[in-house]
Amino acid sequence: MNSMRKYHHFSKTERLELSILLKKGYSLRQIALEFGRSPSSVSRELKRNSVLSIYVPRKAQHKARVRRCYSKYQGMKISGNSWLEDYVRWAMTHKWSPQQIAGRLNKEFGLTIISHRVVYKYLYSVFGENLCCYLKYKQKRSRHRSGKKSRRGIIKDRVFIEQRPVVINHRMRRGDFEGDLMGKPRLGKESLAAIVDRRSRMIFAKKIKRQKHALTAFNELLSDSDRARSLTIDNALEHANFKKLTVPTYFCQPYSSWQKGTVENTFTIVREYIPKKAKLENYTQKQIDAMLNEMNYTPRKCLGYKTPLESFTGKFRPTINPRVLHLRV
Repeated sequence: MNSMRKYHHFSKTERLELSILLKKGYSLRQIALEFGRSPSSVSRELKRNSVLSIYVPRKAQHKARVRRCYSKYQGMKISGNSWLEDYVRWAMTHKWSPQQIAGRLNKEFGLTIISHRVVYKYLYSVFGENLCCYLKYKQKRSRHRSGKKSRRGIIKDRVFIEQRPVVINHRMRRGDFEGDLMGKPRLGKESLAAIVDRRSRMIFAKKIKRQKHALTAFNELLSDSDRARSLTIDNALEHANFKKLTVPTYFCQPYSSWQKGTVENTFTIVREYIPKKAKLENYTQKQIDAMLNEMNYTPRKCLGYKTPLESFTGKFRPTINPRVLHLRV
């Protein structure tokens, strides 16, 4: 009996042997043991390459070869079209994901141009491998920190998130923001105060010298947004004087940062521009504004591939030249 080995495609000889064993009445498990494969691999081969429920090795080999060639062609759709390739390259350098690229193209053309799988195949080919550096490979993992919880002071007169109106919970309008500071500085003293619109995911942010200036920064950002209606924050000590804020304010439950997940998820995107161990003193407000501008111009799947700016303002801004009428793929 052969030992199990790493998966590889069935060869022409193996398909001939498979046909012979089937005629002799061997079961799928017995055939799998003879080939050193899993029973699911044998079952998948029969399901994919049989014709009218009859497995003929010559026809099975032909079907597998055609499918393989077609799969390779799907990956070359982008490299075979210069305009499409330029668009994908431009979008990748602006930190768009393959899903955002495909979704935005399909939305602007009104029909399916490519799928995100095609973009991935292009990136993993020799034509687009130099763009793989723009992909997000590492997933953030939650870490359970040991030690005692910090002793936070009790903020008086808080209104918790359970008392927040339904219109805010269901993201039914623009102007309901979540606010937070981007972590506690490790190497420097400056921090980044940000507010994110729950409905449109539009982000506004600015540098602050100390964490104690968070409320002042929130007020300035809320006035800049021009459509602020509410703010949801956590129970940090710097939020103790929340009554100074100009909009109704709601608090998450202690140690429940997931209740303001919109701003937390947005900060993971900000970290692509400002690494976690970087000192914010090395970034000017002008550089931060440019970063925010790029984020607000990036389409989001949750918005139907609109950009946060389009969703917030209600104005659609095409990225495709309207003169381009035909796209061969």
